[in-house]
Amino acid sequence: MALTSKQRSQLRGIAAGEDTIIQVGKGGINDALVASVNDALRARELVKGKVLENSMLTAREACDALSQACGAEQVQVIGTKFVLYKRNPKEPKIVLIKGKKKT
Repeated sequence: MALTSKQRSQLRGIAAGEDTIIQVGKGGINDALVASVNDALRARELVKGKVLENSMLTAREACDALSQACGAEQVQVIGTKFVLYKRNPKEPKIVLIKGKKKT
């Protein structure tokens, strides 16, 4: 499911008030980090992460890799921070705006 610009805007607004709970350091992206991101996405649906200075990855690279590994949508990448979203199919917590895609 691709997010529309209105849905991304809604999620960015929600993420602004959230704490950063994922940190990518010099260890990069490993199985333990992917597992913790999956758990956080299942519980919250929206997670904010940060790439530390000692990491070999940029925020964009980390966001790309984690979204691929977790099957999540990329909401935003700014500086060293990024936001991921994945809807919980059993217990959705965030109700997205109905957006129409332009063809």
